[in-house]
Amino acid sequence: MRKHKSRQARKLNRLSEVEEIKLLNSWIESQKPDSGSNPLSLDPLPKDTPIGRIVDDAGDTSFSRYAGATKFYQLPLSKNTKQGLKEAKYVKMTDIQRASLPHSLCGRDILGAAKTGSGKTLAFIIPVLEKLYKERWGPEDGVGSIIISPTRELAGQLFDVLKVVGKHHNFSAGLLIGGRKDVDMEKERVNELNVLVCTPGRLLQHMDETPNFECSQLQVLVLDEADRILDVGFKKALNAIISQLPKCRQTLLFSATQTKSVQDLARLSLKDPEYLSVHEESVTATPNRLQQTAMIVPLEQKLDMLWSFIKAHLNSNILVFLSSCKQVRFVYDAFKKLRPGIPLKCLHGKMKHEKRMGIYSQFCEKRSVLFSTDVASRGLDFNKTVDWVVQMDCPEDVASYIHRVGRTARYTSGGRSVLFLMPSEMKMLEKLQGAKIPIQFIKANTKRLQPVSGLLSALLVKYPDMQALAQRAFITYLRSIHIHKDKEIFDVMKLPVDEFSASLGLPMTPRIRFLNQKTQSKIKSDTVAVVEPQNVRMTHVPREELLVDDLDEEQVDKDILLKKDAQTEVEKAREVDDTTMPATRILKKKKLKINVHRPLGTRVVFDEEGNSMPPLARVADTNHSNILFDQDKKDEYYRKMREELKLVDKEDKLLDRQRRREKRVKEKIKWKKSNMEEEDDGEESGSEGEIEGGRKHKRSKIYFDSDSDSDYGEREENKDTKGINGDSITIAEQEELALKLLSSMHS
Repeated sequence: MRKHKSRQARKLNRLSEVEEIKLLNSWIESQKPDSGSNPLSLDPLPKDTPIGRIVDDAGDTSFSRYAGATKFYQLPLSKNTKQGLKEAKYVKMTDIQRASLPHSLCGRDILGAAKTGSGKTLAFIIPVLEKLYKERWGPEDGVGSIIISPTRELAGQLFDVLKVVGKHHNFSAGLLIGGRKDVDMEKERVNELNVLVCTPGRLLQHMDETPNFECSQLQVLVLDEADRILDVGFKKALNAIISQLPKCRQTLLFSATQTKSVQDLARLSLKDPEYLSVHEESVTATPNRLQQTAMIVPLEQKLDMLWSFIKAHLNSNILVFLSSCKQVRFVYDAFKKLRPGIPLKCLHGKMKHEKRMGIYSQFCEKRSVLFSTDVASRGLDFNKTVDWVVQMDCPEDVASYIHRVGRTARYTSGGRSVLFLMPSEMKMLEKLQGAKIPIQFIKANTKRLQPVSGLLSALLVKYPDMQALAQRAFITYLRSIHIHKDKEIFDVMKLPVDEFSASLGLPMTPRIRFLNQKTQSKIKSDTVAVVEPQNVRMTHVPREELLVDDLDEEQVDKDILLKKDAQTEVEKAREVDDTTMPATRILKKKKLKINVHRPLGTRVVFDEEGNSMPPLARVADTNHSNILFDQDKKDEYYRKMREELKLVDKEDKLLDRQRRREKRVKEKIKWKKSNMEEEDDGEESGSEGEIEGGRKHKRSKIYFDSDSDSDYGEREENKDTKGINGDSITIAEQEELALKLLSSMHS
């Protein structure tokens, strides 16, 4: 009875789903907005407007308009989705949701751009759920939607929203990100998942390694933070992924700074996408409740300013952005040992995923300071807990700045940000203001500045491991400046590297290899920089005058620059040095710098008396004793020289032959002596003529009257062995020797 009721309930449920899907499709088709229109420009629906199917007095059926709706229940959504939104307390739509959902529910491709913290996640989560629901997608259908995120943290955050909103649907979803150990478990179950939330690298790994994994039936592709995924860093991975996806699909791209590149859109096979930039006409490109400031801070004072700022805001949640992982680690370790009076945390891409997510959760729950790279700059929602965003290092571009400050002042909350700019980076302030970012320039209060360079020096002495970390932080920061494309703002040659090294507590400026490449790239410029590998001493001199000799240990405090006027060159080089940077360390041996524009040398020929003469003068001098111009005399001279060489060569050969003979004789004598000793030992032990292994010794041979030039005759007399020439003894002596040998063998 119970089984009958359960089957009947499932049948009714299927019938209700079919009817609901039919109703939703009719509603969407009858009231879908015009292509190219922005639903935000439409008037909101009146409060008393019936939602859904409307029957007029004549009995005609129509549907309510959903373009221009302001609340989720006014949209043509399934009951399961509306229930998930209601339980998650999502009632009113944001601007990007109002603008994009009417188009995306129709199955159109979307290019959505909106400020950070404006609710872009729901703008693509809802269409994904609705598309699969209307297609009646099930586990046996495989992958129906892929949501790609550039970072693991953002992917985890998206997956959490998907689970909350879609918990009443019967879809299976999985989070595929790097840094996890359960890859084999993922490979077993990935073919059964309907929705994949993943990072590009992990998705491509499954595409390449997982058996039977395919996405030929994909319905919806979503790229969150699309401008970052379309960037060069993910270019190869994304191209490989797109090549394995069907072209007939719906594609949704969302980001705070959207791309309009035709090349990027062609790669994704977008079909007449709806470009919706809801804040494009707004006065500012950042949240209205965000107070933004910038101040000039020299490079060598950045750590002092950061320390002073933290000490002045101990009751605030502070997110600090730095350029590299090594910088994050060094500043975190150093400040943690100095104990500013507030908990400190760090977050960077080299950490394991579990640890990164744990730190992210702790920062959301408790007041602290989080030092981070740009891994935390995109998409992460810190639950309105960030009070200050401090950008210690200048962002790469305007888009990076917008994403960084977007971690605060999210939704309806407020927030503040401050940007440290060096004097050489003031061009960034103009670009930010030109991009409709209301940033104010303020002056730093140097009276409240608390220097920490001396404390850092003491720390590096006390903790030797930190010195290597400080050196890596120094190098990676300069490299980050070096690789930035915008050279109007980022010029490593303008940085006071020695002062920066001292501000980190380092006793000497670390070695900087890549700056040599920097100077080599300036071949066409009027000046070059002489960069010494063991320090960063940049002396600008004209290329035509540059020629540096090697320095030995005694010349460690000197610079030798050679040019035409060698007496005044050192003084001029020192004058140039005074206008640039003092050196803190010089190598024992400097790399040789060769001037390619130097004049070529000339050949000088000297006569027998030591007087110089033109190179061809000796040829022109027919009376010279060493030069023979008569052909017969030349031939005679060459003949004599050949004969002399033959004699010398013969002597050399004889000498070499004699040496080789002596060497062989010595080796034979040594070998025979060792054999005789073994024979004596064998006789004493009762094994005459045999060695331990039972092998008989080969008796030494004696050569007489040898015709070979390379051999000597040898003879053995009793136990004494020495070489004998066959010509030096008579026949009688030879017979006597043979008799002695025979008697010794038969005795």
